[in-house]
Amino acid sequence: MERYAPNDVRALQSGRLRTRRLCRLGLPVNVCGFMALNMGCNAERIERTYRDARRDSVDHYFAVFQVAGHSAMSHNDQAVELAPGDVAFVDSARPATYFANNGSEAWNTVTLNLPRQSLLSHLGFEPQGGMCRPGGTSAGRLLFDLIRDAGRADGSASSPAESYMQLAVYDLVGALFGPSDPWQGSRHSDTLFRRIRGIIMEGAADPDFGPNEVAAQAGISLRYLQKLFTERGSTCSECIFSFRLDQAARLVQCRTSSGTNQPLAEIAYDCGFRDYTHFARKFRHRFGHPPGAHSEELDRTGN
Repeated sequence: MERYAPNDVRALQSGRLRTRRLCRLGLPVNVCGFMALNMGCNAERIERTYRDARRDSVDHYFAVFQVAGHSAMSHNDQAVELAPGDVAFVDSARPATYFANNGSEAWNTVTLNLPRQSLLSHLGFEPQGGMCRPGGTSAGRLLFDLIRDAGRADGSASSPAESYMQLAVYDLVGALFGPSDPWQGSRHSDTLFRRIRGIIMEGAADPDFGPNEVAAQAGISLRYLQKLFTERGSTCSECIFSFRLDQAARLVQCRTSSGTNQPLAEIAYDCGFRDYTHFARKFRHRFGHPPGAHSEELDRTGN
């Protein structure tokens, strides 16, 4: 049995791979900003332990494409067999054991390295290692075509379209390994959405604070941020204005209760509005009356 950190280039460079001609790793290929690696092997059994995971300190997933030969994998309490065209999902933080299905038959895989936190943020759920999808799925074919085409290209220079292609890769991974139970995915997205609302509540008073800043602080793409709000029938901008208006309404009420003469324009600016006319229009649309009449309206309705 040979032990190694499969498909980890850093482990290869540091000399921690001990394969004695049993495993051959190709040069890494840039696939839309992700790293792909081709590995051929004729070892009967290869194991990656918790100790290997701690020592490597890597924090990512792998999409593993079976290119040639047959192999099997035991990972995350799942046992799967891989035939050419199949694709498996591996969590680098957990142990994994790989077997050659037919004794010492050589087998070949191509792996795609997927950074953990970035993948979770884009998918909105936490995929589980040990899953396998059979060859022939549309998402699997498209994803493998991206890897294969990148290997044929000259150089690895990035392009302006690369960020969009990265989103396409995440979407294809989600299509392959998304949960069969929608509730499994919704729990992660609900937790993330609560955190986003906290970010908005903290930053809404800054007039320069907007969806781009929310996405950056949450560590997700702007597109995924918009998706989270669309699924809930709103937009990020509407949520930011809602927090600003709620705070303004509280300050207007305090202004009346305390008997101070704080200018309403000052309250508007303190709550993140640059223009008082815009503030007054938003306020009237939200509460049905102008800011100056807010306290009287609350007294009349008994709220």
